[in-house]
Amino acid sequence: MLRLSDISTYYGQIRALDLVNLVVEPGEIVAIIGANGAGKTTLLNTVCGILNARHGEVYLEGKPISDLSAEAIVRLGVSHVPERRQVFSTMSVIDNLLLGAYHRRDGAVRQDVEQMFEFFPILQKRQKQAAGTLSGGEQQMLAIARGMMSRPKLLMLDEPSVGLAPLMVREIMRIIADLRARGTTILLIEQNAKAALGVADRGYVLETGRIVLEGTAKELMADEGVQKAYLGKGNKVQLARCRADTDTYACIDDESIKSCVMCPARNGNGSVLTSGGALVL
Repeated sequence: MLRLSDISTYYGQIRALDLVNLVVEPGEIVAIIGANGAGKTTLLNTVCGILNARHGEVYLEGKPISDLSAEAIVRLGVSHVPERRQVFSTMSVIDNLLLGAYHRRDGAVRQDVEQMFEFFPILQKRQKQAAGTLSGGEQQMLAIARGMMSRPKLLMLDEPSVGLAPLMVREIMRIIADLRARGTTILLIEQNAKAALGVADRGYVLETGRIVLEGTAKELMADEGVQKAYLGKGNKVQLARCRADTDTYACIDDESIKSCVMCPARNGNGSVLTSGGALVL
């Protein structure tokens, strides 16, 4: 469905993404986790055409799309639900939904609005309200529903849990799983690693613009480095690449770290097993 090949994106002279490679297969939920400033939003903005990559290529269904406008990419079936909802606050709920289908010329838009009301009953109750009067969780539902109004092949969600209460986070993740069950392919950006990996099939860890680890959701949840960095278990550490210009590993001696899927620098006696990434306090 989606493939990023050696993508590097810059803000002026600052490199925000560094040779990122990523694949999303049809029908998957793929999560990208990472801290603030890791480059997660930049990645989505590069895919959807808001930013242009300086190096590499983005492919959708095998065809390059990096040179296309954001509008053209939407027409190809990519929908982007931005961070912090970004609903049109002074417009009604139903007008927000209709804007999600602004490029469509078929006669099924109203039918899809009714489907969104079936999927999100609270939006039907609030359909004439200004979107800005909704709660945070309701606005997130509206943002997702608006994204679905374009009938996307790929739905990209940027931090859908941010600012929401735990109960609403669980509800949003349930909705994401239900959307996949209905056939939508999803690329999910999250700081909340536990919630994201709980619904994802596979995941990537992005740090300082680089993919430092990838695997199935189960593998990432079990990884000691991910647990400490993103799941709140043990001392807080971050995943990082080894120093490219030396023979030493970037990890500081920490006897509590026995292994790491990305860089198993210890096998019980401290010996180095592989090269690659490492753990940094």
